[in-house]
Amino acid sequence: MTLDQYRSHVKVYFDPLVAIAIRCRLTPNFFTIAALIASAAAGVFFFLRMEVFGILAVALNAFCDAMDGAVAREMQIQSKRGDFLDHAVDRYADIFIITGIFAGGLVPWQIGVFALTGVLMASYLGTQAQAVGVGRNYGGLLGRADRLVLILVVGILEVGAPAMFYGLSWFGWLFVLFGLFGHITAFQRFAYVWAKVE
Repeated sequence: MTLDQYRSHVKVYFDPLVAIAIRCRLTPNFFTIAALIASAAAGVFFFLRMEVFGILAVALNAFCDAMDGAVAREMQIQSKRGDFLDHAVDRYADIFIITGIFAGGLVPWQIGVFALTGVLMASYLGTQAQAVGVGRNYGGLLGRADRLVLILVVGILEVGAPAMFYGLSWFGWLFVLFGLFGHITAFQRFAYVWAKVE
């Protein structure tokens, strides 16, 4: 399901924006920090039940998250430091956005914690594969790009067509899926690495 595998297909749409960013001397780190700020803003907006602004901030986070890597590749300045910063910021972004949604009462906190732990464990095991020498593992059911797109789609549904199904809102059921798919993805990545290492 992960959208990361389609990165090369959307490159053509980002190329003009990347060119503009480079002409404006915007660095990959600029976009990484902008993504962090956007995610923090999203969390605050969701907490304050300002869902429209929260959705816009998530969209900005997704855009900046895509741009930092694209600019780095175009400028040929990828580095371990930049990669490390990007992954640290991504994890904080996950925490800000998901916590803001359930802390604001859009999702019961128990389901919010379930979703957050699933997301963090899937991400952790993906990078831990690299730490033990197997190489970074993006496999599994749910990647970060998928989560951001789903949050945007469900956020629009929450605003445009709010509904409850068996006691849970659109966001509630999305977070159930985040928790389930996140932990399944974590298990898939664990099993893959376990089979590769001695």
